[in-house]
Amino acid sequence: MDKTMKARPAVPRLGAWVEQGAGVRWRVWAPGHQKLEVVLSGPQGQPGDTLPMTRESGDFFTATLAGKGAGVRYKLRVDGEGPFPDPWSRSQPEGVHGPSEVVVPDFAWKDGDWKGVDPRSQVIYELHVGTATPEGTFDALIPRLRAFKELGVTTLELLPLASAPGTRNWGYDGVSLFAPSAVYGGPEGLRRLIDAAHAQGLGVLIDAVYNHFGPDGNYLRCFSPHYFTDHHHTPWGDAINYDGEGSHVVRELVLSNVEMWIGDYHADGLRLDAAHAIIDDSSPHLLEEIPRRARAAARGRSVAVIAEDDRNDTRLARPVEKQGLGLDGIWADDIHHQLRRAFAGDSEGYYADYTGSVEDIARTLCQGWFYEGQTSQVHKKARGTPASELEPWHFVHCIQNHDQIGNRAQGERLGADVSPAAFRAMSTLLLLSPYTPLLFQGQEWNASTPFLYFTDHNAELGKLVTEGRRKEFAGFSKFSGSEVPDPQALETFTRSKLDWNEAGKPEHAGVLALYRELLRLRAQEPILKVSRRGSFDARPLGQNALVLERRGAGGALQVIINVKGTLEHRVPEGAQLVLWSEESRFGGASTHSPLGHGVLRLDGPSAAVVRLAG
Repeated sequence: MDKTMKARPAVPRLGAWVEQGAGVRWRVWAPGHQKLEVVLSGPQGQPGDTLPMTRESGDFFTATLAGKGAGVRYKLRVDGEGPFPDPWSRSQPEGVHGPSEVVVPDFAWKDGDWKGVDPRSQVIYELHVGTATPEGTFDALIPRLRAFKELGVTTLELLPLASAPGTRNWGYDGVSLFAPSAVYGGPEGLRRLIDAAHAQGLGVLIDAVYNHFGPDGNYLRCFSPHYFTDHHHTPWGDAINYDGEGSHVVRELVLSNVEMWIGDYHADGLRLDAAHAIIDDSSPHLLEEIPRRARAAARGRSVAVIAEDDRNDTRLARPVEKQGLGLDGIWADDIHHQLRRAFAGDSEGYYADYTGSVEDIARTLCQGWFYEGQTSQVHKKARGTPASELEPWHFVHCIQNHDQIGNRAQGERLGADVSPAAFRAMSTLLLLSPYTPLLFQGQEWNASTPFLYFTDHNAELGKLVTEGRRKEFAGFSKFSGSEVPDPQALETFTRSKLDWNEAGKPEHAGVLALYRELLRLRAQEPILKVSRRGSFDARPLGQNALVLERRGAGGALQVIINVKGTLEHRVPEGAQLVLWSEESRFGGASTHSPLGHGVLRLDGPSAAVVRLAG
């Protein structure tokens, strides 16, 4: 394996496309094979005419069908085996095992004035298309866009859209990278959604999975043994081959997919799933090439590429000219873990690495993440690098997300494990910190619906998934196998559907009002617009409270968080109360101000925002 490979062979266009004046053109990579054929689908879906493919140099095979265009459905036969769906298919209208479909990116876009998202001032809203609305489609989200904009969100982040087996899936079992799920509305539905989002002033990020393929409907090995490698391993088995024989084509699979999401679908960036599991010993690293290809495809629009990565490695977001990889952001989960430990008491699994003390919460807020090289008890090795070289906007913080909810046995949200007062306090800290906040669908009203782990695999694989899920939680004191919902059951999916009617109920409407006010402050308050290093600080206030201080032109704001017990804190003369999380308008029970005679008194979990005189 060549670990210093720099000049890679050029890869011609692959898949199927319409060539003006020539009809439909196919090209397939199939090293080691002798005979490839395009098997067209008949009018009733049955196998129809067969087109022989001609071998080109580099183990590529090509064919042309004159006089035809978008809508042609087909499969590919390899040395008499199959036929199989095209691994570079742009559409799978009948699912991952069905015929592939020829599509053309001829959508009538109306977003010509859209400039993209500013990675430095995002408020990200993560959602799963299948559960975010009753209908579970791209089109059903369009009427909701105004509500997201009015909330104060800048960017929607859609869980993976690549076609996955069955009719329900988180998206991380995707196998057809280029084919937006037909269950959600396929290519045209996604284009309508993104165009409508841009009309509302909202960006759209797409969660992309380049560290593994799903186990069902993955036909890559039918065409080439070089899509995977046994030189590296991931939690899902053999790694994708990004640095061995034939890797130039495998890398192009990813890079042209990046180009498609940004160029053909006008997406505003990507969230890279488990980037630490994208293993590449060659140079430049694939993670360096992804943002470069995304920016080229954007043609002047601003785009953001954000990595989910548990290494706490600043190299990810460091500029390439400073020996970095040039990504825009990193999911930094340490703050989530510290706050869960403090407010919910979680201590098992990876929470064993966190104390939840106000000292450690404050340290995490000052740095961006907690681990900067200390030894992790869980990983049994040093973890992290000093975060100070990166500005705060590079760090994506949350108090819940799809993983932190869905990977709990009952799929329970944060609100099921902490009091409403604690939820309001944690939310205040998240939304007024200098870091990029991420919300999960329904968080803005403290939704009660769970987000469970659900799948729709074939019976044999589904049984293994169900058994594996129950074994996964066997070692946790809170659960037994019988209590873990079956991922394969339809009810598990339907229970995860967001109930938008909750937002107007008394116990939820106050939380929604709090989120709107916090995001309004974040967007409009001059002090909060200053978020560079040196403009903020965090420190403990006694044993059970801390203060996050934001400084800017005209003075400072203090966000004071009480975890438990009673806090009596003397504030500087002239300080004014800006917001209190326990106000009745936010769902709190108190009617009197917590600030009087220069002393701020907080009872139990709560947050107060105080303006200091300039």
